[in-house]
Amino acid sequence: MAEHCNDLGQPIGFPLPHWTARRHPRRTAMEGRYCTVEPIDPARHAAELHAAYLLDKEGRNWTYLPYGPFPRLEEYRAHLEQVALREDPLVHTIVESRSGRAVGVASLMRIDPAAGVIEVGGINYAPPLQRTPAATEAMYLMARHVFEDLGYRRYEWKCNALNAPSRKAALRLGFTFEGIFRQHMIVKGRNRDTAWFSMLDSEWPARKGNFERWLNASNFGPDGRQKIALSALNVVAGA
Repeated sequence: MAEHCNDLGQPIGFPLPHWTARRHPRRTAMEGRYCTVEPIDPARHAAELHAAYLLDKEGRNWTYLPYGPFPRLEEYRAHLEQVALREDPLVHTIVESRSGRAVGVASLMRIDPAAGVIEVGGINYAPPLQRTPAATEAMYLMARHVFEDLGYRRYEWKCNALNAPSRKAALRLGFTFEGIFRQHMIVKGRNRDTAWFSMLDSEWPARKGNFERWLNASNFGPDGRQKIALSALNVVAGA
């Protein structure tokens, strides 16, 4: 990237003469081949999500989240009823197309329309969604919405620095690791260092192509196994 300097010879950021603040995300469904990502509706989704999360017998899904677990459906429904009222985070449900059932959640959050920055977080994939094409497609649909429909400049992924699966997932999806914020939070009474990742609008065309190549039916054999890994397509992002 070319360096820009002011009249004093000091390096400054590149100009954005036509930039305007972006709109806040609306409660919009994003439909794909394997899943639909839709705004959370506790009346429709709570029971299915709760049942799906109970399949996580050890409760590993909840270790790094700031809330949960919820052994009782009533507790989880009450939690969803609270978060469903908020505009930030804007919680979405992932509905698997084949079964028609809600099997996970993910949120658009820390939304900054003026700067064009938004984070995907609060991701909780129940066992039936994990390691499936629908799991990847949900992240593709949300990223495409952020960059193409909303026109944001920066898409963020943050997680507990000790959450190795989340850090690996970020790199696989094409996010770039930016560093660690030490002693960033206190979560469930424990210190949290936070790992930061990002994807930029300038990077999106290449990432989009990789997502679509991976999601194409030709990338899966008769047994449903992938032929080429998304992490291999996005290897540059983790360099």
